[in-house]
Amino acid sequence: MNLVPSSTGSYPRIGDSPDLQILRRTIAAVDRNERTPSDLADAEAEMIRRAIEEQVRGGLELVTDGLIKWNDPISHLAGKLAGVKIKGLLRFFDTNFYFRQPELTARPERKGTLLVEEFAFALKVLGSTPTPSEKAGRLALKPVLTGPYTLAKFSLAAISGMTSLEARAEAYAEALAAEVRALVEAGARFIQVDEPAIIKYPEDWKTFERALGPLVQARDDEAKAGKRAQLALYVYFHDAAPLYDKLARLPIDVLGIDFTYNPKLVDVVAAAGSPIPLGLGLVDGRNTKLEDPGAVARQIEKMMPKIAGGKAYLGTSSGLEYLPRDRAYAKLELLGKTISAVRVGASALAR
Repeated sequence: MNLVPSSTGSYPRIGDSPDLQILRRTIAAVDRNERTPSDLADAEAEMIRRAIEEQVRGGLELVTDGLIKWNDPISHLAGKLAGVKIKGLLRFFDTNFYFRQPELTARPERKGTLLVEEFAFALKVLGSTPTPSEKAGRLALKPVLTGPYTLAKFSLAAISGMTSLEARAEAYAEALAAEVRALVEAGARFIQVDEPAIIKYPEDWKTFERALGPLVQARDDEAKAGKRAQLALYVYFHDAAPLYDKLARLPIDVLGIDFTYNPKLVDVVAAAGSPIPLGLGLVDGRNTKLEDPGAVARQIEKMMPKIAGGKAYLGTSSGLEYLPRDRAYAKLELLGKTISAVRVGASALAR
């Protein structure tokens, strides 16, 4: 059994203490023209360092940069593409967070890298972060991309050529496939693609599946060139059970699932199994209540024998930006406690 404690994406950008509010204060000061964009970059860098350090200290092995630079999951990527104008705010699913809606004024095109510089900086931070002896050689960093279908679903079109969902998804897919190649070239060996919209709008399956194709092809092209990377698809904020079989059979390397919307999803996975490793979002990333590690361990034990290779990535159901920072860190620690409980159970069975 190989159970890897892993981030699901975001981490709180602020905390209660004054030193953990540096980013909020700097953003406000920039808005008042009292600080510069350089000062903002410094504040972001500091909070990225803290996010990575806390993930490592909390016991994770597969970490992210906390998505600290992201104002939201939609505009951070779409806003870097040519032909995209960022408009007003809309609620992000059923959360209390909002995203800035993109409007396509032309076919969106990638004129430069989207995340490569952020990934490279975070990789250096991880390399200089003190590593617990038991984690030596086991830490890795993954970049996170919002997928082409979700970007397309939440975008507007100001030109006739982009009015269809299919056209928007195809254009975003082309841009993101180029970024996948660039990230692999930069050293990424595990890339997470978030597509939360597909489980809320299953009627768009064909469009979603087609848009995933160029990213899969980019992974395969890099593998042929000797640079292998895993492509992980993560879905959350809705019940994944109705689409589970189809999702698990996509040409991806890992499927990450939010288990919090359907208490029977564990039984679905245990019965059907999985031909690929899973990301187990069994710990609620939006609820401050801490789960019982023993109870979560029992859910894992029920599914693991049916997961390909006996490998899974234990994480929260979504990113942790929705929680106060102290609760977010407690959720990280809970992942480690859960894995310990699984190992205790496995040892007991072996005896």
